[in-house]
Amino acid sequence: MLDFFFKPQAIAVIGASREPGKVGHDVLKNLLDYKFPGPVYPVNPKAQEILGLKAYPSINELPQGVDLAVVAVRAPLVPEVISLCGQKGIKGAVVLSSGFKETGREGAKLELELIESARKHKVRIIGPNCLGILDTYSRLNATFAALKPLKGKIGFFSQSGALCLAVLEWSRAEKIGLSRFVSLGNKADISEIECLRALAEDPHTEIIMGYLEGIEDGRAFTEVASQVSRQKPVIIFKSGITAAGARAASSHTGSLAGSQEAFLAAVKRAGIIRAETLREFFNLALYFAGNPPMEGPYLGILTNSGGPGIIAADACEKSSLELPTLSAETIEKLRQVLPPYASFYNPVDITGDADAERYKKALSLLLEDKTLNGLLVILSRTATVDPEAVAETLSDKKGTKPLVACFIGEESVKKAKTKLLKAHIPHFEYPEEAVSVFDKSWRYKFWLNKPRPKAKRLKVDFKRAAEVLQLVRSEGRRYFLDHEVKQILEAYGFTFPKTLLARTTDEALLAAKVIGYPVVLKLVSPQVQHKTDIGGVKLNIQNDEELVKAFQEMLISVRKRLPGVSVLGVIVQEMVYKGKEVIVGFLRDPQFGPIVMFGLGGIYVEVMKDVTFNLAPLSKEEALEMIREIKAYPVLKGIRGEPEVDMNALARSIMAMGQLVSDFPELSEGEINPLIIGPRGFKTIAVDARLSLGGEK
Repeated sequence: MLDFFFKPQAIAVIGASREPGKVGHDVLKNLLDYKFPGPVYPVNPKAQEILGLKAYPSINELPQGVDLAVVAVRAPLVPEVISLCGQKGIKGAVVLSSGFKETGREGAKLELELIESARKHKVRIIGPNCLGILDTYSRLNATFAALKPLKGKIGFFSQSGALCLAVLEWSRAEKIGLSRFVSLGNKADISEIECLRALAEDPHTEIIMGYLEGIEDGRAFTEVASQVSRQKPVIIFKSGITAAGARAASSHTGSLAGSQEAFLAAVKRAGIIRAETLREFFNLALYFAGNPPMEGPYLGILTNSGGPGIIAADACEKSSLELPTLSAETIEKLRQVLPPYASFYNPVDITGDADAERYKKALSLLLEDKTLNGLLVILSRTATVDPEAVAETLSDKKGTKPLVACFIGEESVKKAKTKLLKAHIPHFEYPEEAVSVFDKSWRYKFWLNKPRPKAKRLKVDFKRAAEVLQLVRSEGRRYFLDHEVKQILEAYGFTFPKTLLARTTDEALLAAKVIGYPVVLKLVSPQVQHKTDIGGVKLNIQNDEELVKAFQEMLISVRKRLPGVSVLGVIVQEMVYKGKEVIVGFLRDPQFGPIVMFGLGGIYVEVMKDVTFNLAPLSKEEALEMIREIKAYPVLKGIRGEPEVDMNALARSIMAMGQLVSDFPELSEGEINPLIIGPRGFKTIAVDARLSLGGEK
């Protein structure tokens, strides 16, 4: 895929310049300095020769056989250049020129012209507003970066040219080479999705790194990333996941950033290894360049200092990793080679007077212990230890299981760090960073080991729900009335408390008599969604006198706070006591589509924010995983003798919400809050719910 970009037969540099420092000069020089094996043709109507190469006055006069153009002309000229490239039979163009949608409205119009020209003439585009591309195995360096890339196994793509430069510098500093490198720029044509596919197919790429600011087709990205992640680790750092970040992304490359919840749901579904900071982005790449994923969660820690060992242990406690007890055989052997005042357990502290030989003996025993899936070696510089000798020992032992070093210090351990880098042993400055990459390594392996989830359709009354939805649409409403919400959710298997509509106090009294006290009163208005905020909900009404008073107070409060609002009546509902309160909802993200939410419910959900998200539709396994992810999961499992809630019924509720939002693309958001869930055999009850169609809020 895209071989004419990464393995071109001949290249034309359109806008090649004789002047050093100009983009059109620097990219041509890089192609020559990196010894691209095919012909390179500079195009410049004012030059006869550039850097020893014959210059061509126009694209039309180029020889046949050019399959890649590198474009470095003024932005207004680019659409016509692409048109001429297509007419000449050039298949791909890397557009380095800036001045497109990243500059505002006029630039966006120009970019549309560029896209139309490219489609009309069947030319694929990388960019515009990009740094270029490279492939170290085909000797292609079509960038204007000052640094030469090293050959290696990391494929990288990025929307940010500055981050491309940072990755080049990092890879040289850490002696970790690249296979392919793509600066996407504005992604007018080629996107991260096609980059993922191309890097997955590239036999020289073993690890994929990507920096993104926006994802236009989140569903397609998630599906492709899920396939690629099963072949190679995919490490993604995405900015623009907060409101402020999204604004910055828009001004930088004209991207539309998706919400954080949507992106995290996609990461979960696709097995993407997410970097939360730029530093972690590089740390993760460093780890995977030197180690396979951990086979299990059991980490061993070897240290000559108690403090850093405890810091690492604390970090493990906050992660998915565990510090297992070493085998009895290993502990006994450690006793034989370590002083009696050492710690023989995990973390293994060989104490501050340890030398390189003591490290070597302890390291050998820990690597042989089958309990451990990975090993973190911490060294604090002391008078008795030679960091370089310890680095040599680690280099000799590399390959038995994932191994990471944390040598604390600067100048005193500098040479040791260099030895570790040469041996491809990841080194991190702080224990927490090392634990973090181990954690994400194991999470990735856990995802790989899981069977692929497949959503199974539940039996629902689709026709009934569709009829109600059509009625609301025909009346031009965005919000559903309570009885309409009830009908749709009942069609998808949800149960509601006994409910009757009352327009007067007499009707309310009659309804309460039919249902039986205690009851709840809820306002019915097409203009009010959050009824509690304006006094539109009255709970635990025990008798007729309380009901009349509550009914009148509610109407007075609503008319006072929202004068002129349409009130269709009041719902009288059975009061539900037993069970745990959870929330099940959905939203529709512009990039990633329908997303299901689950968490601790009730009136404090927005304050506690104990919720999790996943893409819809969901399998039962994914629904159960969502339940386990919230902090309140132990409460649902049962504490202090309380029974466990019906996990299967709860999972079914989450799946039903996912199926509902997937079945009806016009639904934009909705929730049941609270959903009362109890032990097995207890009826799950949707106490309050709302749904809305797409449109302006």
